[in-house]
Amino acid sequence: MKKTLLLLFLLMSAALFAQTQTITYSINPQTFEDTTPITITVDGSSINEGTWSVTGNALYLWSWSYDINDTAQADSPSNGSWTASNEASRFTYNSATDTYTKTFTPSVYFNRNGIGKIGFLIKAKDGTGAKQSQDILVEVGTFQVNLTAPVENSATILGSGSNFNITATNTNGLASYSLKANGVVINTAASASSYTYSHTSITSNQTYELAVTQGTTTITKKFSAIVNPNTVSAAMPAGLVDGINYNSTDATKATLVLDAPLKDFVYVAGSFNNWQPSSAYAMKKDPTSGKFWLELTGLVSGVSNTYQYWVVKTTPIANSPALVKTADPYSTLVLSPYDDPSIPAASYPNMPVYPVGQSFEVTVLKTGQTPYNWKVTNFTKPEKDKLVVYEVLVRDFDAARSYQSLIDKIDYFKNLKINAIQLMPVMEFEGNESWGYNTSFHMALDKFYGTSDKLKELIDLCHQNGIAVILDVALNHAFGRNPMVRMWMNDPDGDGFGAPTAENPYFNTVAKHSYSVGEDFNHQSLKTQYYVDRVIKQWIEEYKIDGFRWDLTKGFTQACTANDQNCTNAYQQDRVDVLKKYADYSWSLDPTHYTIFEHLGTDAEEKEWANYRVADPVSKGIMMWGKMTDQYSQLAMGYATNTDISRMASASHGFVANRLMGYAESHDEERVMYKSLQFGASNGS
Repeated sequence: MKKTLLLLFLLMSAALFAQTQTITYSINPQTFEDTTPITITVDGSSINEGTWSVTGNALYLWSWSYDINDTAQADSPSNGSWTASNEASRFTYNSATDTYTKTFTPSVYFNRNGIGKIGFLIKAKDGTGAKQSQDILVEVGTFQVNLTAPVENSATILGSGSNFNITATNTNGLASYSLKANGVVINTAASASSYTYSHTSITSNQTYELAVTQGTTTITKKFSAIVNPNTVSAAMPAGLVDGINYNSTDATKATLVLDAPLKDFVYVAGSFNNWQPSSAYAMKKDPTSGKFWLELTGLVSGVSNTYQYWVVKTTPIANSPALVKTADPYSTLVLSPYDDPSIPAASYPNMPVYPVGQSFEVTVLKTGQTPYNWKVTNFTKPEKDKLVVYEVLVRDFDAARSYQSLIDKIDYFKNLKINAIQLMPVMEFEGNESWGYNTSFHMALDKFYGTSDKLKELIDLCHQNGIAVILDVALNHAFGRNPMVRMWMNDPDGDGFGAPTAENPYFNTVAKHSYSVGEDFNHQSLKTQYYVDRVIKQWIEEYKIDGFRWDLTKGFTQACTANDQNCTNAYQQDRVDVLKKYADYSWSLDPTHYTIFEHLGTDAEEKEWANYRVADPVSKGIMMWGKMTDQYSQLAMGYATNTDISRMASASHGFVANRLMGYAESHDEERVMYKSLQFGASNGS
């Protein structure tokens, strides 16, 4: 189904999914061109309109189309929005036959020519809550090509020297076939209705295109073969970390490191090898750590390169792909085919171009970068117990939605007499308009608000004006585009996304707490702990971030289940210990770093953190969010009940120092003034 979601999280219960109905339908004529009028007829007895709260037989068509090669998907202009279908897409109800019909000409309805396939579903006017039918796909055209082997768009894993068999058939008479491998024609067949060819003795990776022509119409089917390079075991040079390792003395070189347990081999594909990696780009494997690594040479200083890892498991577990093409988990800049086209050039000028013909995110690698010239290198942070924090969602700060907007408003912040700005998550998240908690790449800056240097300029300016910058981090979870999810995923439909499998060394298959969103990190895994440490280091050292507000710290346990809220809310020793470890690492990099937990738990657990290392020469102690929204709202509205704000005092929680960060409003608890104006007491009532 093709629709755009601008929500941060879409949490659906089983009851909502149960509203999806399987319909019975027919299309007349059964075979048609995109210029042929067609009628879709839906059997009314196959739909329970009441399940969708439909009245007046108001059912709607939601449809999309593909080009002649079944790519370049686009929605029908007549769809409207998912929550309010356009009346032009409404079905006509025929009471005598209890059927719904919709007649249209595809080329007109979709406002495009050369359509190879259409997709559609039936829905209520507001489809929220899965008020829809199954997705239905229908081929367009009397001339069709069926690639019988291999599967279209598949990657077949071969041993070096193997043969590769390719077979296809077509409809509507004779056609001509032309097969390309890596851009070169290797076989042709004229006047045929079927095709068979064996590409023999393959020793290098192959990208195939089978073009089938009948008259003036050509349909192209794509697929590939990946050759097992028989990974070379070689010791990795000392001092390398996962991700990109730039060579400080030679800008023509960089070394990549990938930790991919249980995988058999990995290629690096990128702009530097025209996305056709040879055996020279097969990663070596370190016999001690088991990590894959490869030194790239011949790079040009100051030029942006893009790359992915092609990660292969020759015998994957059921429903897990043999090949995963993924960006680097430790990317600091990624390009997205999904989000980047709608990023304004004013916010991110001269953005590197996403590589043509690729899919999924890619990592940007650029040697010889010019470091940002910090004006303030020794910022003295405000004392922990004197912080006055302004929380900012850059997206909603003003219409420009950029770091530049915040820079331009520095006097506004100063006039408020605040001494800290807390940015809601700015790591690479899914979509552009989001609160940011649906993070997919924790070390990469999301591009929607601006460039890396522009964020540094904002932080630098804040420091010049005595304002600390705190960053909200969502390390309880990651979302589905995250490489560490995708490398070990359950992907039965083959769309390149899925939930973690039992083999995943970073994520739980089912959340171990009751507040789960996205995929749940296993924080007892040493690999997860290494990843979190790298994220901490990136933002403290590269961006001079003064503190982290750790989102949803209740999720950092392995001791509970997804349905046990009592367990999740209770004291959990594993959670206490691992979060202390993360705090210790933060303080090892910056002794005055603010560590703030959004925990909202028991005093017994929170004081373990609040009192931790308070007596150090440079006093530590983790700061705890203290929600008092209800009490402040009651006071603001002028009511006498539920107005006790004594819990704003750290001592009331058993904290030995002022480590409670109390608040009346946050991004989750809003509209205190609105409630006061709408519902406040008046005239002594």
